[in-house]
Amino acid sequence: MMPRSTELSSSALHAHFATVMQQIQDAAKAANRDPDSIALLAVSKTKPASAIAELYRAGQRQFGENYVQEAIEKIQELQAHDDIVWHFIGPLQSNKTKDVAEHFAWVHSIDREKLVRRLANQRPKTLGPLNVLIQVNIDDEASKAGVNLTEIPELAASIASAEQLKLRGIMAIPNPDASAEQQKQSFAELQKAYKELQEQHPDVDTLSLGMSNDLQLAIAHGSTMVRIGTALFGAREK
Repeated sequence: MMPRSTELSSSALHAHFATVMQQIQDAAKAANRDPDSIALLAVSKTKPASAIAELYRAGQRQFGENYVQEAIEKIQELQAHDDIVWHFIGPLQSNKTKDVAEHFAWVHSIDREKLVRRLANQRPKTLGPLNVLIQVNIDDEASKAGVNLTEIPELAASIASAEQLKLRGIMAIPNPDASAEQQKQSFAELQKAYKELQEQHPDVDTLSLGMSNDLQLAIAHGSTMVRIGTALFGAREK
């Protein structure tokens, strides 16, 4: 059962959006990076379409969803906003690939060959290639999906050869309970893996890394896309 969600006021959402954008600017400046090289992905899972529409009015265009059916309902409700870019960022089950292939522009959670084959076959040619990221389980957590670092090249080659898929990079969720030193090491390893992937596949341009609690560390380690939910929409109800 998904957690219930509370809805913030329009003014609160706009204030949170401005705060997060400033945090990205500050973190980029501290890392000697161009703030425009870092995209904000608003994680809108469990949040109502009205909250997404409010952030849209504030200027946000990229939204991430974890639950397929919930996301499709929002996509249909907000279809008038046809420049919204929808990202699927949750664990992907094989029986959901068709829905994802037909409704999303991005998938962040590719971790096995079977998903590559199904998404490539089910992506409508009228929509163009589906942007995909390889999910990396950098801390070998049993509870998380994702490949280890040594498995990236083989999966990347499979994606790159699929006509209806476009390899864009990697995504990871480092262990938030690790020590500060271990967190830094994990982020550094992901940055290295991303650069190595770019050497093999020059079109790769996305390191999806960093959430509300580790945004600064992620940007310091080369993240090009931060996935922010709580800092924008507020905490989900338990």
